[in-house]
Amino acid sequence: MIIGTKAVKEPDFVGEMCRAFPGHVIVGLDAHDGFVATDGWAEVSQVKAVDLAKRFADDGVSSIVYTDIARDGMLNGVNVEATAALARDGGLPVIASGGVTNLDDLRALVAAEEPGILGAITGRAIYEGSLDLAEGQRLCDELARKGS
Repeated sequence: MIIGTKAVKEPDFVGEMCRAFPGHVIVGLDAHDGFVATDGWAEVSQVKAVDLAKRFADDGVSSIVYTDIARDGMLNGVNVEATAALARDGGLPVIASGGVTNLDDLRALVAAEEPGILGAITGRAIYEGSLDLAEGQRLCDELARKGS
């Protein structure tokens, strides 16, 4: 299960879900300039994504889906620096979201050499044709083989 806004507004709920479903809880953190946004990105909190990730790591969350809302759907590249920093400093594996445009973005995530980056979510790039899904999967499979 993926928990979004409720994780920010009721963080104790996350711990409850982690105890009820150990190993099956992911938190979606959407952020603008590193601060968590909620309610469909309408509200930006004063809570840093990395601080919230640390709390959720202690609760037993299995990973974070991190969306840089300034880049989501813009097709202008994934925020590799923020994604790598969250994976490194937040204490949880991270799935990048927002801005994935083409194979170069996938390569950039790998080039960050941050083992906590698990993967990436993309949508618009596939619809717009700037990322071929089969080609992207082949690249990720190849990179995974090299990493094992």
